[in-house]
Amino acid sequence: MSYGILFDTTKCIGCEGCMYACREQNGLPENDQYKLSAQNYTVVKSVQDTYYRQMCMHCEDPACVSVCPVGALEKTEEGPVVYDAQKCIGCRYCMVSCPFSVPKYEWASPNPAISKCVMCYERIQEGEIPACADICPTGATQFGKRDELLAEAHRRIEENPDLYYPHVYGETEAGGTSVLFLSSIPFTELGFPEGEEYQKAFPTYTWKAQKEIPNVVVFGGVFLYGLWWIVNRRIEIDNGTMSGTGKREENE
Repeated sequence: MSYGILFDTTKCIGCEGCMYACREQNGLPENDQYKLSAQNYTVVKSVQDTYYRQMCMHCEDPACVSVCPVGALEKTEEGPVVYDAQKCIGCRYCMVSCPFSVPKYEWASPNPAISKCVMCYERIQEGEIPACADICPTGATQFGKRDELLAEAHRRIEENPDLYYPHVYGETEAGGTSVLFLSSIPFTELGFPEGEEYQKAFPTYTWKAQKEIPNVVVFGGVFLYGLWWIVNRRIEIDNGTMSGTGKREENE
């Protein structure tokens, strides 16, 4: 059963309750930054008096999961994309591959790891809802089954065409995401990435690069071996160890 979050900008009053609840739930320090970081898994921003959230989109087919070489990131059946710091080797491929620039690295930590929202996965497993949805006083952040949230989003647009921009962000973006957005203004004005390249699951792009890795490794190995042979051959020549050279010098 796949769950998700529906965020409706028309209902958000910018109280930032979701930010504080997220920090408390995840043991994050208080700070005055309004950008995703190792200390902020979600932030509330505003454009033209429209409040919106930034957080992990929990893609249906996540690019971060597809590029992780050790399985530190996993897309669960329940919907959240979770992270296991014990498996992470710090390659940060997930940061490069994410179309929404969500994963952040704990640069200041002596034992750094990747940080991001996991949709309060432990709470979901215990039958509870994510902290951000639980604290929201207006219902701007709603948690539920993804298909039901999607149907609800379309119902709101159909019943209130003058209130909503006619698109559910996350229905198709990045191949579909578990976090959906409704807005009264175009999503491009909120800074959300859009375009034809965002209508496919991003692993279809990352695989093109990944499938070349074996060829690169083989070619690189052959090249390095050849370079090693040439260098050592020249050393042998310089030391006069080629066949016959030493004897000729002794006879002279």
